[in-house]
Formats: sequence, C-alpha cells, structure tokens
Amino acid sequence: MTSSIAIYAGKSALAEIRENGLSSEQVQVMAGASGGPKWFTLFGLDKYLFGEFFKSRQKKLYTIGSSVGSWRLSCLAQKDPVAAIERLAEYYSNETYTDEPSVDEISAKAAILLKKVLGENGAQEIAENPIIQSHFIVARAKGLAKSENRFLQMAGLINAASFNIISRKMLDLFFQRYLFFNHNSGTDFQTSYFDYQQESTRYVSLTKDNVYQVLRASGAIPMVLEGIKNITGSDAGIYRDGGIIDYHLDIDFGDKGLILYPHFFPTIKPGWFDKSLSYRKADPKNFDRVVLITPSANHVAQLPYGKISDRNDFTHFDSETRIKYWQTILSESEKMADDFALLVEKGVGVVQVQPIESIL
Repeated sequence: MTSSIAIYAGKSALAEIRENGLSSEQVQVMAGASGGPKWFTLFGLDKYLFGEFFKSRQKKLYTIGSSVGSWRLSCLAQKDPVAAIERLAEYYSNETYTDEPSVDEISAKAAILLKKVLGENGAQEIAENPIIQSHFIVARAKGLAKSENRFLQMAGLINAASFNIISRKMLDLFFQRYLFFNHNSGTDFQTSYFDYQQESTRYVSLTKDNVYQVLRASGAIPMVLEGIKNITGSDAGIYRDGGIIDYHLDIDFGDKGLILYPHFFPTIKPGWFDKSLSYRKADPKNFDRVVLITPSANHVAQLPYGKISDRNDFTHFDSETRIKYWQTILSESEKMADDFALLVEKGVGVVQVQPIESIL
C-alpha cells in the first residue's frame, strides 16, 4: 500500500526511530516553515498532532516558526488547539479579494483572520502557556526595505536579494532577526531555547499585549501586506515576514530530543531570497535530530492539478475554483494524518524512513 507521507530523518533521529519507533515523548521541538497556503496539505496532520500526538503532554515542547508556521504553531499553544487550527483553515481557505486587491485590503483581511483565530483569550493562552513554549520569528526591516512606498520597498528588496547572492550574512544590512518567545514557564526558562549565535539577533518576550502584533508581523509578506509598526515591548521599527530570513528554518535546533518538522515538500531553503539559488543548501548538521514529514510524491500526484496549494492560486483561478480546490487539499490532508498515526501507533512505515541527507 502506497503511503501518503514521506519521512526523512537525520542520522541520530533515524537511528532512534529504527530502534524505538516514534512517540511524542521523544520530541523536544516542533518546527513550522513559511509557505502561505502550502500549509493546507498539512492540515489533517496538524490536527492529529495537536489533538492526539501531543494530547495531555506534561513536559515542555519548544516550537518555532516563521510566517504561516508561526500562525499554525500559535494554534497549538491555545487552550483548544484543534478548534484553533480549524478556524485558521476555514477562514484562510475561504478568503476572497477584489480582482486587483491593494496592500491595504489584503492587510485588513489578514488582521481580521488572525483576530478570529486567536479569539478572545488566544493571545494570553499563547503567552502564558507553561507547556508549549512558542518562538515566533520576525524580520525588522532596515533602510529602504522598511518603506511602505511600493517603489522604495522594491528597491530595498532588490538590494537585499543581490547581497544575499554573495552571502546570507549580508542580509543583516537589510533585515534583523527578532525572536519573540514565551518564557512564562518558571525559573528554568529565562532565555530563548534557540541560540542563533549571532549578535544581531534580538530576543523579546511574548506577552498577551504583543502576540497579535507579532503574528501579523511574522506573516507580513513584503509588497503584499503592510509591515507592523512598533511591536509592543520591542524596539521601534517596521517588522516584516520572518521567512525573509528563516524561510525553511535552517537553524540549530539544539541537541536534546527529536525535532518534528511537518513540511510541504522535501526541499529546505534557508531564506526567502534563496528560493531560486540552487547552490544555497541547508546545513546538514542542523538536521541530525530532525524528523521531516512531507506529502509523498504519490499523494501530490493524485491531488487536483497534481500539486499542493500555493499563493499563486489567487491569480491562476477564480475564487470559486480556488476555494473548491483548496477544500479538496484540506480534505485529502487527512490521509497524511492516518498514515502518520499508523507509523506512531503500529510502527507501519518505519523501514521506509529515508536519510535526510538525501534531500539536503
């Protein structure tokens, strides 16, 4: 029987899974990448993870995400995570715009969507959750990149992309990483779990007063959504999509436990500007303990149009066609949950887990 999932594991993770199987207690970190509507293919899997796999968890789980990864993981940290992720899927997949939507229109609708996902108490639940230790990545813009003038912002992005071709380190000239994190779990957790070992990275506490702003900022795609100004408790400035710097999270995840990483496809690109750079690879040493779960090639092939959903669908399809297609993606994602449950509960598919080095 062909599985709907493909699983790739780093050397240490692979050895542990083959010896002990995979359980929630082995997992120390859960990661979520940028990717907009690509996330819909993981919806069913997220529901299983949030509602079954991590159900009644007593030890801390450190989560880290950028853009839609932050939005997904913000649902996990709410009191009813399955209801929250269902709200995100429902409102996001049914969103409509005018024929040529402005930045203001898209931003206003994104703001409403996040308010619905958070509900009345979601921000406080995330900021004060003693078990789910949330980390949301945001990029603070510098120079022209912080302008809301379309032409100036574009010039700033072109400059950033050009310098990034030379070195990712040169992105510091244009964007600064801010990591907003929950530290309301006692005296043993006073600083961020994730150490970027870069002086330019800033660490800021999540509070009930800034969670909404942080999530909006983490998904504020340049030229598409407006940046978020002056996040409460942080430095003054314009904050944009965390995926600009950390698109697929090529980071040091730590050396304790396994890192569970549901992902849209078996490709890891460090930053947003690296998508078209074939030579820009992820660092294998960061993925030694990672378990990457993706839709299998067979699963994708049987989807409408033979692909997963993405942001281009807004322009390639009329609203009715797109929404119908996206609902199919959401429905079909339940197969990934079923196959992952078989692996966890019965060990089905363990022998098919592949070395992650084959895709890095």
